[in-house]
Amino acid sequence: MKLLVGLGNPGGKYERNRHNIGFMALDRIASDHGFGPWKAKFQAEISEGRLGSEKVLLLKPQTFMNLSGQSVGEAMRFYKLSPKDVIVLHDELDLAPGKVRVKQGGGHAGHNGLRSLHSHLGDTYGRVRLGIGHPGRKELVSAYVLHDFAKADEDWLENVLRGISDGAAHLAAGDGGKFMNAVSLRTAPPRSSTTPKPAKPAPKAPKAEPDPAPADDRNAFQKLVDKFK
Repeated sequence: MKLLVGLGNPGGKYERNRHNIGFMALDRIASDHGFGPWKAKFQAEISEGRLGSEKVLLLKPQTFMNLSGQSVGEAMRFYKLSPKDVIVLHDELDLAPGKVRVKQGGGHAGHNGLRSLHSHLGDTYGRVRLGIGHPGRKELVSAYVLHDFAKADEDWLENVLRGISDGAAHLAAGDGGKFMNAVSLRTAPPRSSTTPKPAKPAPKAPKAEPDPAPADDRNAFQKLVDKFK
């Protein structure tokens, strides 16, 4: 069994926040792959289903971001799972908006949700880092992540969520490469080889030159005579 965890904050007030992109990703997976209804358990909302051959539990902690580890740890103990059975989808300031990266283990880079998970699970669990960009200055980070996605973000956000859902079975199976390929097909689709190339401009016609003057083959005497005609 695999435990897919989306990080975010509970309640309608935070629903479209940048910090809640992990919740959004799990909602899309549940909807697209026919998961069961969301239920309250483990201080979380959970939904059960299958991705490919894997039985999967989707979990959205309802403890608020900085206590996410409590909920995930409770679910892990109940199902007797190890950190390597857990994949966490979360917002990532250090990636440009629309970029997605898969990572196994590592530090929490100051992310409050990951910091809480580290304290309950250790640091070996898997992550899907979902780029939201950085506001530029450290003191702006809190307001930035707790603000809704802008209208200009809608296209890339939709493509990221669709790509995650497309590749979810590969993610659950542990094939990060195929998962990333599925995401890339949505976020950076290849250009069609059948698309006609723009026509080259026609070569410019050579510039017209005046006809050369005819050669003067008169002798000196004839030239003198012609001069006084």
